[in-house]
Amino acid sequence: MHELKVVQVGVSVFKFITPTPLVMDSSNNAPFVSTQADCAAATQADGAAATATQADGATATATQEAAAATQAEATDGELPLVPPSVVSKTSTGSGRKKSLAWNHFEKVKVDDGVTMAVCNYCKKSYLADSKSCGTSNLLAHVTICPKNPNREDKGQKTLAFEPKNDGDEGFKLVSTTFSVEASRKALAEMIIIDELPFRCVEGYGFKKYVTTLQPKLRVKDIPSRQTVARDVIGIYNSEREKLRKSLKGCRVCLTTDTWTSLQNLNYMCLTCHFIDDTWKLHKRILNFCQVEDHKGETIGRKIEMSLREWGIDGIFTLTVDNASSNLTTVKFLQRVTKDWNGTVLENELMHMRCCAHILNLIVGEGLKEIDASVARVREAVRYVKSSPNRNQTFRNFMERLGMESKSLLCLDVPTRWNSTYLMLETAEKFEKVFLRMDFEDDGYSSYFRSKEDSGGLGSPCMSDFQNCRAFVTFLRLFYNATKKFSGSLYVTSNAFFDEIFVIQESISHLVKSQNTLLKNTATNMQTKFEKYWGKGDKINPLLYVAVVLDPRKKLRFLKFSFSEIYGIEVGSVMVDKVKALLMKLYTFFCSVNSPNVEEPSGGERTPMVVGDASDPYVMVHSRYELFLEAEQSIGCSNEVDKYLVENCDGRRDGNFEVLGWWKDNSSRYPMLSKVAKDVLAVPVSTVASESAFSTGGRIVDPFRSSLSPLMVQNLVCAQNWLQATVPISHHQSRDEVEALEEEFHDLVLNQQSSSSASASTSSKLGSSLGKRPIISVED
Repeated sequence: MHELKVVQVGVSVFKFITPTPLVMDSSNNAPFVSTQADCAAATQADGAAATATQADGATATATQEAAAATQAEATDGELPLVPPSVVSKTSTGSGRKKSLAWNHFEKVKVDDGVTMAVCNYCKKSYLADSKSCGTSNLLAHVTICPKNPNREDKGQKTLAFEPKNDGDEGFKLVSTTFSVEASRKALAEMIIIDELPFRCVEGYGFKKYVTTLQPKLRVKDIPSRQTVARDVIGIYNSEREKLRKSLKGCRVCLTTDTWTSLQNLNYMCLTCHFIDDTWKLHKRILNFCQVEDHKGETIGRKIEMSLREWGIDGIFTLTVDNASSNLTTVKFLQRVTKDWNGTVLENELMHMRCCAHILNLIVGEGLKEIDASVARVREAVRYVKSSPNRNQTFRNFMERLGMESKSLLCLDVPTRWNSTYLMLETAEKFEKVFLRMDFEDDGYSSYFRSKEDSGGLGSPCMSDFQNCRAFVTFLRLFYNATKKFSGSLYVTSNAFFDEIFVIQESISHLVKSQNTLLKNTATNMQTKFEKYWGKGDKINPLLYVAVVLDPRKKLRFLKFSFSEIYGIEVGSVMVDKVKALLMKLYTFFCSVNSPNVEEPSGGERTPMVVGDASDPYVMVHSRYELFLEAEQSIGCSNEVDKYLVENCDGRRDGNFEVLGWWKDNSSRYPMLSKVAKDVLAVPVSTVASESAFSTGGRIVDPFRSSLSPLMVQNLVCAQNWLQATVPISHHQSRDEVEALEEEFHDLVLNQQSSSSASASTSSKLGSSLGKRPIISVED
């Protein structure tokens, strides 16, 4: 049935098996052997050397050995699940030879005397009446059966380059076989990840493109939109089961937020954050479901039901924004999950405020004071960006003044304060150009005079740019802090206090400023800051514990920061409270975890030798390190005291990974590392980077808005799960993502600023050329 080919490439030998050509039956579209002679030839081929044995006078035993060897070689040494195909030579009672299909199927009698053929691998059944049903459909199933162990060996293999695993650079040479099933799965994953409409697979251009990429793919093998939708559901169910196994027995931190579709349907997004046993941070969407209203108890019941469906029995924290209904949600969950197995300290630390949302409110309060200056600069930027001629005039003034800058003017978006920051940051660099245009450009000056005459704002003056310049310096702190808080590729809980400490000190200094405008701005922002975070007493204390569990800071950094902000006496009290909470968590984890791991004593520990173990200097250095550690641990009765008494690690290491440190030292602190695993997984923001600066609600895109709520959940969740292969703890990935985000934001802002200039032209072109939809939202 197969022809064995051996191809040598370099020093490697690849074996290929070429199947017998199959002809399609036009009546049922199933493969079958073309003639009875071909079938006999295939039977003889399966018998390996039966004909040769007769000609050479060999015995039947030699025939069976050759057949077994041939089949073993064809399956790359795997033990076949069916008897050697020489058995197929046995004749039926009518004298006809038995079909090859029955090597893979078994006849079973069911009710009413109906005979069914059941696949030996996947247990799929077909009608098997000997008079009315043939075996061509059975042979077709054998070639595509997903559980057939020999299916991958069908067809000649192709050499291909495949990226190396674990993010390593370069490629490796592998042998592959084209599979329609694999291509269908990849197509469904592309639809999910790239958020494409299902109907794109039915376009003529798409079909031409994919058949050009893979000539073996027939047009009829390209699935329809309905088939793609079923494949999407299948991928969702498969990935859901994988995630369910990962979450088994795991305590999670939750974030929740609401979204709105174009049909004004409300969706709730529930995301869990956790650190696995390999100390890698994970962020997974659990549910993206429709909710009836925004009442706190409604959201709470939805979250409880979702957690029970996933089998999660422990919530460490729930991060929400400052909506009043969210407080009701937290109280509801604290009450109903109080008796769950994974509850920590009766859920008293569950409520976590979204820090990015609070920063938005603080910045919004500050922008009110300089609103007039910002409005004048915004109008000047809008004038320059409103037409190509005005933009060219602006560039001519730049050349005359000898100014060169890669930064381009960009308009802001009212609901995204970071865009206002970027607009002011670039505009203040061109202060001289704007002031010169006010004197020499008649179009610019007349534009603002007409606005003043109608009660509007005039052109920006020197004091406006000075105000903006001072505020930009201050606003940069909030911009950087919001980016850090909203990261999803790295731990954020230990970085919270660093940013808050710098912001709080900056506000305190500006309150004493001689500049009246900046002083009033800082005073308003300080009032808003104390409303949500107080004197540090309204911040969830877990964020202080996260700082202590950062080996670069420990308790020393908190002692320094508190004494700088609140004074030495108040700072000492706050430090004692944080240490007491850490001890309380440590005691709790010791009580719920079986104490079967004993802490090694100083004399029992084996020093870690770094370098050549045969070098006596290296051995002495390692023993000295162990001696110092033992000296520091004298008088320490628990892991917390031992951890705090040791020196801070990695303070000068720019590539320090806090999760990597705990992974390497978890054996030294078996119980404290369990505390760190939960505390460091706490997210300080509910939203991703791209929406963290927004003061408006999140909107579901047009394509997904046209789908049913269940399909929207399948697409959103599956997309998040499929993209979870991005490495989380690598600085390189983090830097690349942040750079791409900045580039994307700049591009969006430039496009939005130029859209107003082209609006009138586009409307004229639309009326003359006819309107053509850019993308269809049809399912």
